[in-house]
Amino acid sequence: MMISTLPLISRISTPCKYLAAPGPDRKCLMSLLAEALHVPDHGRLRPWRFILIEGEARVRIGQLLFERVQRAVPDASAARLEKERTRFAFAPCIVAVVLNPVKGHKVPEIEQVLSGGAVCMNLLHAAHQAGFGAQWLTGFAAYDRDVLAAVGVAPTESLLGYIHIGTRTETPSERDRPDPLALLTIAAP
Repeated sequence: MMISTLPLISRISTPCKYLAAPGPDRKCLMSLLAEALHVPDHGRLRPWRFILIEGEARVRIGQLLFERVQRAVPDASAARLEKERTRFAFAPCIVAVVLNPVKGHKVPEIEQVLSGGAVCMNLLHAAHQAGFGAQWLTGFAAYDRDVLAAVGVAPTESLLGYIHIGTRTETPSERDRPDPLALLTIAAP
């Protein structure tokens, strides 16, 4: 694993079409996942898990995604269909972050969802710190039950996102960020 001193403020999402091999090797990936797990987890419920998508699984899932969009969105353009077919073709490492909330627990489900979102964000940060580009994607592939079943998501689970990780072939330009002061309200004493 590459050790980096990149500040978090320099992290930016890299569109998956600009991610290529090499990605993290298995040892590096396990380190990235270990870092991702350092999140608030009220009740220590661990309501999330990972599914690794790599190699030929990327092609298989991409083809199914193409077919599902073709059926579900009959007016989808050829460009849209091609984008869906190749969505998993670029990054060599894609981690599906799956939410399996503990129902009926005193910890509200929203807190479990937020914990899972923090796992996703930590994985993006860990990939950045290791020198990789990464992108967190959802879209049709995150909500269609046939695609989710092909990925390995159980009917009682949901997908928080696909984290695409690889080496940047292009560096995206920084986008405008809001002024933190404009978002800050100070509570009345």
